[in-house]
Amino acid sequence: MYAQKALPLDTLKLKEARDMLADDYGNLYIYKNKDFSFTKYDSLGKQLGKMMLTVPYKIQGVQNPLSVPLFSENAQELKFVDQNLNEIQKVDFKQKFGFIKMTYAEDLQQIWLLDESSKRLIQYNFRNDTTINSYPFDASFDDLTDLLVFENKIYILTKKNIRVYTFKFEKIFEAEIENGKRFRRENEFILVITNNSIIKYVPEKGMVKIFQDPDAQIVDKNTLAYFEIKANKLYLYNLENNKETEPHAESGPEQKSTEKPVDKPEEKKVEPTEMPIEKEVETRQNSGEKPADSTLEKLIEDSSEVQKVGI
Repeated sequence: MYAQKALPLDTLKLKEARDMLADDYGNLYIYKNKDFSFTKYDSLGKQLGKMMLTVPYKIQGVQNPLSVPLFSENAQELKFVDQNLNEIQKVDFKQKFGFIKMTYAEDLQQIWLLDESSKRLIQYNFRNDTTINSYPFDASFDDLTDLLVFENKIYILTKKNIRVYTFKFEKIFEAEIENGKRFRRENEFILVITNNSIIKYVPEKGMVKIFQDPDAQIVDKNTLAYFEIKANKLYLYNLENNKETEPHAESGPEQKSTEKPVDKPEEKKVEPTEMPIEKEVETRQNSGEKPADSTLEKLIEDSSEVQKVGI
């Protein structure tokens, strides 16, 4: 049994959902590929905003709900929408670049572009319309689903694998992924969201599965919980204190190795002992030290002797 609860979104809102995202305020974003609609709901199922798009868009993430980036390969543009899903800015790539296959909005000024026609990775400041850097990137663009750049590393996600490169186009990691959809970055950790699982990239170990449900249609997480759509119902799983022992966590050798550091703090908690009173008295007697009560009795006897002598 896992700590799950159903959230109050009816099946009509979840039916035909292509993707779901959750921000840290508990708001949910549903994208439907059938009508290209993008809708935002609060945790009680109340609609907060809706966009009707004319072509398919990919939602990068909703970790900053005040500025949500959406990229369209068909329209060759990047939109930013606010917390009510109103468009606040649009960046058009058609006039300046070749064919942009994927984008990654690093912040509110810079975006990374994968230009398929020139086989280059471009760092672009869209605020002042300047190209900061350009790197040769002659990799395969087939089945590309997401791009992320962090700490001088380039993360490429396809439906079948994840690859990590340096800016010199040196591959430093590759692993197979089934139905990879998008990246999610939480501080220094890189997560991969698939159709029914969430996998963490750990440089020392590789890919560690932290959440999985084979019956799920869509999964996602924020900093507080996991979310999943299963049988057209929305479920929430609260995060445990120890992330490596969360529901559906992978139980392979990698999982066992991560449990070892958890045992050490518990041993340290036992070591600072508070010695029982009986043992403390016994220790003092064995060392020749007299307890405080016997010292007081000795003083009373001495004063009685003095009174007898009459001094």
